[in-house]
Amino acid sequence: MTITSKIWVLIEATAPIFTRAGLELLTPARDLADQSSQPLAAVVMGCHVEETARQAVALGADEVLVLDHPAFAQYETMCFVHALSWLLETYRPSSLLISATEHGRDLAPRLACRFHTGLTADCTQLSIREDGETILWTRPALGGNLMATIVCEHQRPQMGTVRPGVFTQRTPDPQRTGTILPIPQVPILLNSKVQTLQRLTGEGDAFTFDGKDVIVSGGLGMQSKEQFSLIWQLAQALGGVVGASRGAVHEGWVPYAHQVGQSGATVRPKVYIACGISGAVQHLAGISGADTVIAINSDPDAPIFQVADYGIVGDALQVIPALLDALSQQK
Repeated sequence: MTITSKIWVLIEATAPIFTRAGLELLTPARDLADQSSQPLAAVVMGCHVEETARQAVALGADEVLVLDHPAFAQYETMCFVHALSWLLETYRPSSLLISATEHGRDLAPRLACRFHTGLTADCTQLSIREDGETILWTRPALGGNLMATIVCEHQRPQMGTVRPGVFTQRTPDPQRTGTILPIPQVPILLNSKVQTLQRLTGEGDAFTFDGKDVIVSGGLGMQSKEQFSLIWQLAQALGGVVGASRGAVHEGWVPYAHQVGQSGATVRPKVYIACGISGAVQHLAGISGADTVIAINSDPDAPIFQVADYGIVGDALQVIPALLDALSQQK
């Protein structure tokens, strides 16, 4: 079997949240392939992934390598590492993009270590050198105060992880054609030293910001978990979902799945309302894709106002109840 693509994207089709994150990567990867005049391949792993493979073609993949087996129905570290290591060794791509989900962050460094190659984590921009092969991986550094561009000069494959939500999924083209290639001979690790006895879903594990038009986020300015409940009320009144700053999550006011920023989620809502959030660079890095930012903060010099489209200087604990009253009167 001949596989011509040198730029690969991994799509882990074990759950919708991971599938979406992988499909998003086809957007920057398609641009890289076009810049370098190379075909693009998607590696789809999971069980019963025929529809995901077709989606990958519609979103820009020229070739789709399908690893479809019950062993891939759920993510298991060594099983995925074993299969992908064989695939990379066999077909020798020049680069591999992996979404920086919790699974991707576990998988990518293990693969990079096996191939003695570099790994650039949490990239936000991708481009390609004039040589048509070397990828320029750009990511925030030093707490988000500068952007670092990193290259892997000699070792292959070049590898990087990209944060979910940084790139917008392309509009699918149902007329687009591509080659779907099942890989039946992929080795399955049946005697893994790790066995899954039970899967427990924690609070917030199923939460995602994907597709949400309105996000209402709270920070330390909400002062307590009890008063953070105002964020939930405002989000419900606006038909949105709840986000939070790192500080609010650290205080235990809201689960980590709701954290927005460099160490949380990158979001792209139509409206982002920041309540009692000062606007640290790490938080601003996660909301740069929002269409409209509304800030509520008692400090008129808070950095959040520098990026806000609309600002309210006032105590969020007083402003939010007033907003809730106004919204209730409109019903």
